[in-house]
Amino acid sequence: MNEIPGDLKFMKSHEWARVEGDGKVTIGISDHAQGLLGDLVYVELPNVGDRVEAGTAVAVVESVKAASDVYTPVTGKVVEVNAALTDKPETINEDAYGDGWILVIEAEEPEQLNELLGPDDYAELLEEEDH
Repeated sequence: MNEIPGDLKFMKSHEWARVEGDGKVTIGISDHAQGLLGDLVYVELPNVGDRVEAGTAVAVVESVKAASDVYTPVTGKVVEVNAALTDKPETINEDAYGDGWILVIEAEEPEQLNELLGPDDYAELLEEEDH
């Protein structure tokens, strides 16, 4: 199992969120999630400027096995998307917590992040799923 970065928060649906400090939140899927999906072949990104609600699907990642929605942990406006994933979706497989980020949201309610799992709680969730 790969290391879970200590600066991230997680949804039970395996998305991660990194608070950037200026009210922006970078979102991606966990290394565990990309491992379950297998080789990614397509990523459908939202549009910059879209307003998204916490808990709703904002992107889709598609692998040779399945397509999976990516949910946002916070309500806000999409201010950036990782356009490089359009040509190279496997970046998520290679670096889920780094270059494989999916989008950045300007959070309207940053306190929503308090409802997410910390790295230790997320590791515990994965442990439970494996049993």
